[in-house]
Amino acid sequence: MEFPTDANVIVGLDAIDDAGVYKINDVLAIVQTVDFFTPIVDDPYWFGQIAAANALSDIYAMGGIPKTAMNLVAFPADKMDISILRQIIKGGIDKMREAQVVLLGGHSIEDNELKYGLSVTGFIHPDKIIRKNNLMLGDKLILTKPLGTGIINTAIKAGIASPGITETVTRLMATLNQKSAQIMLKYPVHACTDITGFGLLGHIAEMLAGSVLGIKIDSHKLPIIPGTDEYAQMGLIPAGAYKNRKYRETMVDISSTVDRASQDILFDPQTSGGLLICIGAVSAGALVNDLKNDEIDCSTIIGEVVSEPKGKIVVV
Repeated sequence: MEFPTDANVIVGLDAIDDAGVYKINDVLAIVQTVDFFTPIVDDPYWFGQIAAANALSDIYAMGGIPKTAMNLVAFPADKMDISILRQIIKGGIDKMREAQVVLLGGHSIEDNELKYGLSVTGFIHPDKIIRKNNLMLGDKLILTKPLGTGIINTAIKAGIASPGITETVTRLMATLNQKSAQIMLKYPVHACTDITGFGLLGHIAEMLAGSVLGIKIDSHKLPIIPGTDEYAQMGLIPAGAYKNRKYRETMVDISSTVDRASQDILFDPQTSGGLLICIGAVSAGALVNDLKNDEIDCSTIIGEVVSEPKGKIVVV
């Protein structure tokens, strides 16, 4: 299928990346993305915050600054009170206000299933776009949020998760990647993506698409939300994790020493996950220190770019 395009499209449908980029002039381009989903928490206000943070994340991952947004709403008006929708939108607006993003409008439809999200536009310099596949040999991979939101949310739905863990994961998903991105932009970062529905290994696989390099992940270095491993061992694995594993299993070589629960966490679909930053070894330690000094406490070097095996992810 052939899609319309023009010479000013810098990042379009022919690329596997987090957002599209269109050049306006020599010093300005716009970054555009869209994301929406069904509720993953019961509280409508928190759902609005999480959905907004998730949508804004793609702009941050590209090195852009989000500026404007449009609401996307599907609402079952005959099943839910309109006050629920007001709380969802209020959550989204409060998160946009935190990100200094202006809401310009949006579109709503009546639907049997509630959905909410944003279409977001940001600014970026055409020469300062951070692509997800610009890996370089010897680069270190830094993850800025812990893994496990899919497994924890499955435990919440099962009525097993404690109130403390529920609050922790809710606040984590509602946390913007804004500070991480601002700090990242002070360093010579080679590549970046955000970790969402494809899970950690699924998004790393996208970074490796078409590459002659490989990536090695140390499973012992992964930051994980407390309780995730326990729930994974209980079998509280979302269906998306199995789909992610099946789709990318030919690209992944997992050591026999990595237990099944850890493997499930690696494929666990995340909601509003952290940034995965690829940077030269010389700068990696300083970047991690700066992230931690700004209270992004779980920021960790979890792996590196290697020469062999080409196009593969090795987990040890």
